[in-house]
Amino acid sequence: MNHASRPAPFVFWEARSAPAAWRRLDLQLMTYAMLLAALGVVMAYSNSVEAGRPALENGSTFMRGLMWAGVALLAYVVATAFDYKWLRTLAWPLYLVQLGLLLVTLAVGDGVNGASRWVTIGPLVFQFSELAKILMIVVLANYLGSRAGRLDSPPAIVGACLLVVPPWLLVMLQPDLGTSLVFGAITAGMLFMAGANLRWLAVLGVGAIAFLPFAWNNILRDYQKERLTSFLTPTPDILGAGYQLHQAQIAVASGGWTGKGLTNSTQNRLDLLPVQTTDFVFAVLAEELGLLGAIGLFALFAALIWRILVAAWRSRDPFGTVFCCGVAAMILFQLVVNVGMVIGIMPITGIPLPFVTHGGASLVSLAIGLGIVQSINIRQTLAEW
Repeated sequence: MNHASRPAPFVFWEARSAPAAWRRLDLQLMTYAMLLAALGVVMAYSNSVEAGRPALENGSTFMRGLMWAGVALLAYVVATAFDYKWLRTLAWPLYLVQLGLLLVTLAVGDGVNGASRWVTIGPLVFQFSELAKILMIVVLANYLGSRAGRLDSPPAIVGACLLVVPPWLLVMLQPDLGTSLVFGAITAGMLFMAGANLRWLAVLGVGAIAFLPFAWNNILRDYQKERLTSFLTPTPDILGAGYQLHQAQIAVASGGWTGKGLTNSTQNRLDLLPVQTTDFVFAVLAEELGLLGAIGLFALFAALIWRILVAAWRSRDPFGTVFCCGVAAMILFQLVVNVGMVIGIMPITGIPLPFVTHGGASLVSLAIGLGIVQSINIRQTLAEW
């Protein structure tokens, strides 16, 4: 292995390439991500105040948000320092780690409605399915990157799908419909960006649609079916399955152009909106910051996704290109579905709003993914000398 391609696990750059490496560090990407994470902390503060608890009290939503933001920043730095080329070597062991984490969740996890999604370790609660998303992107990037230019045949495309099936099944058994949909979006997005034959992708899409009746009758639980169909009902059961959607729409509509101001969400203060810090945090944001605040949020996401795609375009390594596309697909899908379910144009699936939804596992996993994107940015210079 020559010097230029040898991965160095925890070294940003070697002495001769330091200036070039610094130029490759995407400060815009880092800034947009930090602003989104800061907005998440601000929403956690607002929730703490509206819940009637001192924001600086131990265990408050705000203090937990600050703690997880610190952990995410550390994870981002470590992932940036780690030479991403090692991920190609570690892809299969990481695949086994992914399956192991999901199996542990099924064995000892806690949840509601009979679900097993969260693992408690001491004072901390982890949702390993969030980390599994990033690990899945690593595995698929290794598989697709090694087959660059050879994705015009069904065996290569089917092989990628078969890699996703085991973790997808484990997630569905929790059951976690939202994460399972994200797995599907990641797979489709990465196959498309890796240059898979569009005809065979269309066949794959038709197969997925044909699978829906079986999933509806044999996999989905009754409460999941009610959530999926409640947004289609012209007059939803606002005291039953349509309650969350109804309250979320009231919150969004009452925000107007400029919002009611932080800590002034009526739906939140009166505890009318369930899971206001997680699945429906966008409803609180829209009520407090208004349409202009929502537009600012979308602008930050658009800028962040653009910088991730720029990193993909600049990468000389197929693994790096496909990995960046996977991260972009994951963030975009979660953004569209989360906002869509809050305003009533998409079914309620429990998909978090990246960076803003309160939850340590989601934020830390995003930080790891973006750190790897930065590692890809930085190490493009190592092949130049």
